[in-house]
Amino acid sequence: MNNKYNPIVEVENDGLIIPEVGPWGLDKYNLVGHYANLFTTTMKEKWENMIYIDLFSSSGYAKIENTGKIVKSSAMIALSLPIKFSKYIFCDEKEELIKALEIRVKRDFPNLDTKFVCGNCNFKIQEIISHIPRYSKTNRVLSFCFVDPFALEIHFKTLKMLGTLRMDFLILIATGMAAKRNETNYIKTTNTTIGNFLDDPNWRVDYKGDVDPSDSSFTQFVTNKLKDGFKNLGYSQIEDFHPVRYRLNGKSVLLYHLAFFSKDKQGNKFWNIAKNYGNEQTILL
Repeated sequence: MNNKYNPIVEVENDGLIIPEVGPWGLDKYNLVGHYANLFTTTMKEKWENMIYIDLFSSSGYAKIENTGKIVKSSAMIALSLPIKFSKYIFCDEKEELIKALEIRVKRDFPNLDTKFVCGNCNFKIQEIISHIPRYSKTNRVLSFCFVDPFALEIHFKTLKMLGTLRMDFLILIATGMAAKRNETNYIKTTNTTIGNFLDDPNWRVDYKGDVDPSDSSFTQFVTNKLKDGFKNLGYSQIEDFHPVRYRLNGKSVLLYHLAFFSKDKQGNKFWNIAKNYGNEQTILL
């Protein structure tokens, strides 16, 4: 394995749509790239098929806020790995983003096996699953699913369907960006966001904390309930969620957590290695 591998790759503007992201997005791209690299490098001889799934794939490029630098985002990072996945499945509900990604992929990686699904992944999950090769004793399939929503937009029912397969998950939980700032809205009985996120319409019965966006009780409640849900799916290898913070006005502000889930202790080992790479690596942008 190449310890000098760097997922952060600066690219030129190619005229296609490029969403802008905060500088903290680099941490996310760094971690998903390192984990994916460990995944393909170590699993290539053990599985006939390695599948990469990106449920909020965006357009493959991202412009870093304030600097104007353009880098490859998760989808193009996964495609650019030294050891490739057998197949790539990308989904995004914004047609202009998934179309831009498809153009970039067919331009830069025309020989790779790729599928593009336009629509909300929660409602397109059957189509997404249909693109995953069927597992057999002679055709073993291992998948890695990256879930990167801007808010708490993923439904646990969607993850549960994927979790019946042999699959590792890396999930962005918008604890600071969405859960904390929208707590007072989520508490309203007419709001279904948390119920869908946890697949538990009665979650308010279990939530004992006060409505107070200044503390962390609500985000802790949401993340703990999500952990319990994955444990019920057989995901015993659950590490503490990796927090991503950003200094704003001199204060360290929590933006989101990256949650990793695997049914195999080897997956946890890779995730811890990826976190160490991410912490050690200096990104010059």
